Amino acid sequence: MHALQLIADREVALVDREPPPPPPPGEVTLRVRMVGLNHIDVWGWRGMAFAKRQLPLTVGAEAAGEIAAIGEGVTGLRVGQRVVPFGALTCGVCRACREGRDNLCEDVRGVRGFHIDGFAQDLINHPARLMIPVPDTVAMRDAACATVAYGTVEHMLFDNAKLEPGETILIHAGGSGIGSIAIRIAKSIGCTVITTVGSAEKAEKAKALGADHVINYRQDRFEGVVRRLTAKKGVDVVFEHTGADTWQGSLLSMKRGGRLVTCGATSGPTGSINLMQLFQQQYRIIGSFGSPMSAIARGLDRMASGVLPVIDTEYPLEQFRDGIARLESRNVFGKILVSL
Repeated sequence: MHALQLIADREVALVDREPPPPPPPGEVTLRVRMVGLNHIDVWGWRGMAFAKRQLPLTVGAEAAGEIAAIGEGVTGLRVGQRVVPFGALTCGVCRACREGRDNLCEDVRGVRGFHIDGFAQDLINHPARLMIPVPDTVAMRDAACATVAYGTVEHMLFDNAKLEPGETILIHAGGSGIGSIAIRIAKSIGCTVITTVGSAEKAEKAKALGADHVINYRQDRFEGVVRRLTAKKGVDVVFEHTGADTWQGSLLSMKRGGRLVTCGATSGPTGSINLMQLFQQQYRIIGSFGSPMSAIARGLDRMASGVLPVIDTEYPLEQFRDGIARLESRNVFGKILVSL
């Protein structure tokens, strides 16, 4: 079978390797059809693994496919069923796992495609308990956005920020994979959406998604525009994932008692905060990492209802490097997929 492996920093190779053995008890063999690209892939590509790993390493943290074989003791799944795999090898027994807070597992054995072999291979054995069924009406290419991108947004907006219909939300980087999903989800529940983008072309695309107000951050200070649009009150929620470049402006964009939820720091990991501003304005600042499996399942159900991710480009496996380059270039609008 084929596997796409990282053999050195910024160097990948498509290799032939033996298929996995029959799945052991409690596991299934997944036939991978699609892989979604995310910034976690860029980090791995650059060698930013934050943990020891051995190369070569098969890439791919987000995928969709169908079950090719079932190990002993597995129930509730069938051969041929379409599923998405949860990429973190959680323990399943700690308190967080037992309570359905999988992304807070106390003993994670690694993340696929980052610390241990990922999904960019034809077949892979994976724990059955970490498989999430895909609704019949959801296309494979949309499902390939579920576990990292869509699940992250579901977890940020609803588990953490507690976004409510009718609220006003500022979504940074509306052209990104998670930004474009956040626009669609927030609009689907009746929110007023303000988003930032970096070009006139992206502004038009963001408006087409339903954003009520689009700010080109290269032309205007977004926090000033947000204050003007909200009659100086600020927004209820800030959807933050860009980091240092937008941190101070994001705080200034919030209303009293507003919530900021953040899952990323692509422009830099360091920001500062005025503690008097924090407690006087009664801000709530929430970190959000990944998602529990329940958020992924909700995301798939939301896709089935018609709220779909935005697909920017689809590449064959051999052009994985082109996909990473496009993601790094910031010219992307939506998700980048790799087909096997």
